[in-house]
Amino acid sequence: MRYLIIILLLVPQMAYARPVSYPGGWTVMQNNDYSMNSLHIHYSPTAKESIGWKAEYNRDEDFQLQMAQYNRLLKRWNMEDAQANAYLKLGLGIAEQEGDVDPATTIGFASDYETRRIFASYENRYLKAGSFSDAFTQKARVGVAPYLGEYDDLQTWLMLEVAHDPEGRDEFVTTPLVRFFKDEYMAEIGFSSQKDLLFNWVIRF
Repeated sequence: MRYLIIILLLVPQMAYARPVSYPGGWTVMQNNDYSMNSLHIHYSPTAKESIGWKAEYNRDEDFQLQMAQYNRLLKRWNMEDAQANAYLKLGLGIAEQEGDVDPATTIGFASDYETRRIFASYENRYLKAGSFSDAFTQKARVGVAPYLGEYDDLQTWLMLEVAHDPEGRDEFVTTPLVRFFKDEYMAEIGFSSQKDLLFNWVIRF
């Protein structure tokens, strides 16, 4: 029972990088990795879904996306000392490149498993952006917490991300990174095997 209480206390922090927040919560997420920069703002009307807007710039193929984004919690597993989640992610909008505009859609699946000590996640996305892109990408992460902090402490995770991007500069990209979070804030920093900076941050309110 005490482990379940700990997990329930940590859920607001554990959920920071996830696509659905608590009912009535807003989330701002910015992601910068080996191939793109994105900004995602969403609102969660319930504990199972969020709606919002996402802007993305693909540096490798030099096009932009502006999309409405819908995320749905498909299933949550609350265990004695762990939690796991599965999500559906949908996007609809436009892609723009040098003044040319095409419709764009995305569909993806994301999942994660986390205890206070270990973390694992997987996500994929299929993007159809007119004549600019028609690609399936996926990535997975594993992580470990080097120490177990108290609820209000700065939390730290050491992680390794592996991305599969058949249309990218390299088909496989690995990125060691460090995640920090405290209260309503999270930040991640790392460097990929392509020598690109990864810097992500999340604010919930």
